[in-house]
Amino acid sequence: MAKPRPARAKKASDPMALMNLTAGKCVTQALAVVAELGIADLLKDGAKSVVDIARAANASEDGIYRLLRALASVGLFAETGKRRFRLTPLGKLLRSDSPEALGGYARFTGHQSMWKPWGEFRHSIRTGEPAFDHVFAMPIFEYFAKTPEAAAVFDAAMTSISTFESKAVAAAYDFSGVNTLVDVAGGHGLLISTILKANRKMGGILFDLPHVTAGAQALLQSRGVADRCRIVSGDFFASVPEGGDAYIMKHIIHDWDAERAAQILRNCHRALRPGGKVLIVDAVIPPGNAAHFGKLLDLEMLVLTPRGRERTRAEFENLLKRSGFRLRRVFSTETHLSLVEGVRA
Repeated sequence: MAKPRPARAKKASDPMALMNLTAGKCVTQALAVVAELGIADLLKDGAKSVVDIARAANASEDGIYRLLRALASVGLFAETGKRRFRLTPLGKLLRSDSPEALGGYARFTGHQSMWKPWGEFRHSIRTGEPAFDHVFAMPIFEYFAKTPEAAAVFDAAMTSISTFESKAVAAAYDFSGVNTLVDVAGGHGLLISTILKANRKMGGILFDLPHVTAGAQALLQSRGVADRCRIVSGDFFASVPEGGDAYIMKHIIHDWDAERAAQILRNCHRALRPGGKVLIVDAVIPPGNAAHFGKLLDLEMLVLTPRGRERTRAEFENLLKRSGFRLRRVFSTETHLSLVEGVRA
């Protein structure tokens, strides 16, 4: 007797598939609120009732139930009965103690510094100019320098995504032969500390603006690399620290137009030791219609940054050439990021 065939999952109709896409705003804000309230941390020891979660989060019981029910439908929580919820493996990424904690980034996606400019997305499409400047009457990095609360949320977001991106970079590239690595605009130092931990004979220099590097020492100490990593403050448009064998930049070049990106790279070119190289860690946009997170991230660059963009391999090759470098290789990582290696032309 033939075995009964399992029922096939019903495919969403085209109209419902489109409707689900339009609901992205709901998921973004729900994730941001969950991260801000620390709900994932409240559930780290197991399932809890909505009553207990709402009390601990100082929030509405009805609001918390509806929030978690919605996020359970996309796989972040699971309702276990009697209005109790637990974390799923995906939801555990929102815990602050997760090895790949992404709660800081989730919170940033719903913060007014990102959310308000996205509300004026049409301005960027019509003019090619950043909606951020249109909304806040100043460029994004000037705004962060003047707004400590927003800067703290942004810095936490960058450290948050670095928890898994940095491991992927360290695993994808052979850093042997690099005695001194300079992390240009390296934030609080998670990338360079990850690379230094994997390459114990290497020394490092963490370079960023003064208000950013102020938070770096504690992280370097906690990662056990403070004795091998010097912190230098400055402006990469003026100069970068001299004497590195390699200069690495993650999520930096994509913030800027071609002229200003080339200016940063030329400063690295001048500071490099003979035989040195530059390592750009950004998305490399593939050709064709294939899905790639970088294609959506590119829209974020359009909205938020001073004419920044994600680039194709050919665009990186041209950018390096005008900066005195030659593109030698491109390395893929386990994430949407690639590592573009340039050497002196």
